[in-house]
Amino acid sequence: MRIPSMAYDSSILNARVARHRHRHGRKPTIGKVMTTELTTGMDDAGRRLDRILRKALPDHSLSLIHRLLRQGKIKLDGKSAKPETRVWADAVIQIPTQKEPQNSPYTSQKNDPSLPRLPEILARGSGIIVFDKPAGLASHGPESLDTIVKAHYAAKPPSSLSFRPGPLHRLDRPTSGAIAFSENLAGARLFTELLLNRRVAKTYLAIVEGRMQDGELSWQDGLVRDKTAKKTFVGGEEFLSEKLARTSVRMLTCNDSFTLMEASIVTGRTHQIRAQTAAHGHPLAGDVKYGGSKIPGGGFFLHAWKIGFDRDIVGLPRLIIAPLPEPFMTRVTALFGGTLDDTLRQRLQGILS
Repeated sequence: MRIPSMAYDSSILNARVARHRHRHGRKPTIGKVMTTELTTGMDDAGRRLDRILRKALPDHSLSLIHRLLRQGKIKLDGKSAKPETRVWADAVIQIPTQKEPQNSPYTSQKNDPSLPRLPEILARGSGIIVFDKPAGLASHGPESLDTIVKAHYAAKPPSSLSFRPGPLHRLDRPTSGAIAFSENLAGARLFTELLLNRRVAKTYLAIVEGRMQDGELSWQDGLVRDKTAKKTFVGGEEFLSEKLARTSVRMLTCNDSFTLMEASIVTGRTHQIRAQTAAHGHPLAGDVKYGGSKIPGGGFFLHAWKIGFDRDIVGLPRLIIAPLPEPFMTRVTALFGGTLDDTLRQRLQGILS
């Protein structure tokens, strides 16, 4: 009796592949299923297993995750688990994969030469990191500071499977300066609480058209957002209770055509400074969308200068200053060079607070 050979016959294998391609339009998967292990962090404790997996496996639909859990193919510390199971820190989740999922926490981007560099870090502590965002870089969305930060964190072992670092407030693409990101869930909750309780002070520098009056002014306006035009307008008194925008402004130096002003926002409405400066007769220089005159090179000059806290936060100074970037400082010198004293110049450069 002839015993059949256990060796692969390449012609038979190729024929099977050809038949599969003809029927299904793709090459079948040949090879064993791998197991990927993920370890939960402190930010994952108490969260549902299926919700953690949905974040950790963006290429898997929620229905697929539920099916794998029902079939017992996903293990939690070596045992089958239900979708609603609440996980704990340092638990090991075992997931069957035929290849490493894309865009997942365990997809390493280490030593990727195409990875953009992070902007300068101004301060870091208590799960909060403050960057000095350059003008021209969006804070969120595709090809933004948010995507750059996430890419850099993806190259490191994740501290959480279900939480991703992200911006805690926003700056427009043309606006430069200090912007805070969360490094973990505790940092996100802390900064959000501080914002809600008005314990974060944000101060901007802007070049506006016209000569503003001296002294400190307080602007209180009700804002209306036109989502179609993506523009904010100052509305009537009926909007004061719902969309109140409060900004304190002070002239730092000026000439007959332009003013360098400091603006401290009490509220944080979309395009608040841009809308209020325009409504009060002093649009940002170059902000064509809000009535400013076009300037060579385009864009406008608005800089998130300072972020201040009214309490001590571990690892963070009470006042974080983003020095005026060189293009902004060059424009300030060109417009107001004769009126800039050494003290103001050093304040703009972050040497003095």
